[in-house]
Amino acid sequence: MYSKEESQKIKREFWVAFAEKYPRKWVLYDTKIKDFSFKFYVDNKKAQVLIDIEQRSDEKRNAYFEKLEALKNILEEEFIKDLVFEKNYTLESGKTISRIWTEIQGVGFSNRNNWDTIFDFFFEKMNALEMFYLEYDDFIKDIDS
Repeated sequence: MYSKEESQKIKREFWVAFAEKYPRKWVLYDTKIKDFSFKFYVDNKKAQVLIDIEQRSDEKRNAYFEKLEALKNILEEEFIKDLVFEKNYTLESGKTISRIWTEIQGVGFSNRNNWDTIFDFFFEKMNALEMFYLEYDDFIKDIDS
């Protein structure tokens, strides 16, 4: 078991190593949609690539989620197969968001032997989500139609 400081140090080293292996600028929060972001997540049990839709207005949040749901077949056939769609996902804070994600289990940032597996997973899945988003962002952004 690591102390909090050791764990933070390993996590920093993990992200630096990822950036060195795949040096590029990711879309992440730069989607041009408020409270709509792509995220990487890793702990000591799993690694995830996520789309979080966090609008305060349930109506807006649901509209964006439904846009992505409408594209689900294209997304799964052309970009990424193993996505989970959850319209009402509750964060630890109690806030309800919409979340779409994929994950691998049984890996963690504190085991350096997992790093290449996680890095490759992050790159492959996030790259696919970004390619999808860049192709369909005009449709996704237009929630008034």
